[in-house]
Amino acid sequence: MPVQAAQWTEFLSCPICYNEFDSSGHKPISLGCSHTVCKTCLHKLHRKACPFDQTAINTDIDLLPVNSALLQLVGAQAVESQAVTLSSAVEVGHYEVCRVCVEELALYLKPISGGKGVVTLSPSVLSRPIQRKLVTLVNCQLVEEEGRLRAVRAGRSLGERTVTELILQHQNPQQLSANLWAAVRARGCQFLGPATQEDALKLVLLALEDGSALSRKVLVLFVVQKLEARFPQASKTSIGHVVQLLYRASCFKVTKRDEDSSLMQLKEEFRAYEALRREHDAQIVHIAMEAGLRISPEQWSSLLYGDLIHKSHMQSIIDK
Repeated sequence: MPVQAAQWTEFLSCPICYNEFDSSGHKPISLGCSHTVCKTCLHKLHRKACPFDQTAINTDIDLLPVNSALLQLVGAQAVESQAVTLSSAVEVGHYEVCRVCVEELALYLKPISGGKGVVTLSPSVLSRPIQRKLVTLVNCQLVEEEGRLRAVRAGRSLGERTVTELILQHQNPQQLSANLWAAVRARGCQFLGPATQEDALKLVLLALEDGSALSRKVLVLFVVQKLEARFPQASKTSIGHVVQLLYRASCFKVTKRDEDSSLMQLKEEFRAYEALRREHDAQIVHIAMEAGLRISPEQWSSLLYGDLIHKSHMQSIIDK
């Protein structure tokens, strides 16, 4: 049975014995699957496999190099230069270059504060997504093929995120908003503003949450009539575009009828507001990405909800 892995912020201590890594009894050894365990605990394993995901350890544990980047982060004395076994001297040279690069990148994770074995960074230093990607890269084992492939993916992801954050810091918020809603309208959809959109979605749910099947025309008319007193800008056209957004998100089960309008029924998994709203938000994020827009979780929260408290909700959608 696999053991539960530690939180990503707890990468300075062994996730099995909980001792902080050092250069003597608890040397950090990264595996091909990117989990890192102290050498003492690795030698105690009953099976030669990662205790967290059961990935086989194909290299002799004594031949796996100590993760010197992690030792630097805990302020431990550096280990002596380790000989690695690779297919050629050229590969060994490439390994050494990559190892030094990873060690230099790891220094950006130097703890500012926090408990033993835990990294806590000031928000002004690195964003949380960048921290996570750096942690992933630092834990890659470069002497094994699987570890090298993971390092390449982590490096590429880190580069993409860095470029994205540079774009986010330099783009005009007003122009960003205009570009987003233009992209949404270009797909025959619409966002009416945080308050109006929320009420429109709740009315769609009110009409269909019991499993009812309505034609698009009847559904749109129902929502418009309920909204017109408070939101006179909610026309049949605009609400039709909101319904189209849900249709693009595959929230409806559509039944076609001969010589009559098709019937739309909410899929069972979307008959609660939280589920419907999440799929709605995910569709808008998808449209933005298709249009090449880069929007931070804070900006998404402001654009879709008119506040900043939905940042985590939007981050989870972006990550997915």
